[in-house]
Amino acid sequence: MYLTTLDPFARVTRATVMPLDGVRRDGDVLLRFDVPGIDPESIEVTVDRGVLSVSVKRQEERAENDKFFVRERTMGTFTRRLHLSKNLNSDAVEAAYHNGVLEVRIPVLEQAKPRKVEVRQGDDQQELAA
Repeated sequence: MYLTTLDPFARVTRATVMPLDGVRRDGDVLLRFDVPGIDPESIEVTVDRGVLSVSVKRQEERAENDKFFVRERTMGTFTRRLHLSKNLNSDAVEAAYHNGVLEVRIPVLEQAKPRKVEVRQGDDQQELAA
């Protein structure tokens, strides 16, 4: 496992404010966070002792005389924290924001990448037993 969440007591409604997809690719892990309506300047991505934190802020847009009759959008600061596996290179994390989606790319360390093992044939098998 490459990621684990750090907040086991998070309510589902709270976690859905910044939903996340995680994709394992050949050389990295790609995380996609849905953050529509977020000012890109308010996005903060940090890594500290193997913990990736993504914080965003959605500010209310309203005029002085506005009166809500429906209010479903959540405002404020939201943070997701994920514990990164030791197989990931937390020193090389990259982030980009486009069309309401924050993408965070974390490379997999070389020693954790799959590798092909040579299969010896014939007399070579005796060498393994020695």
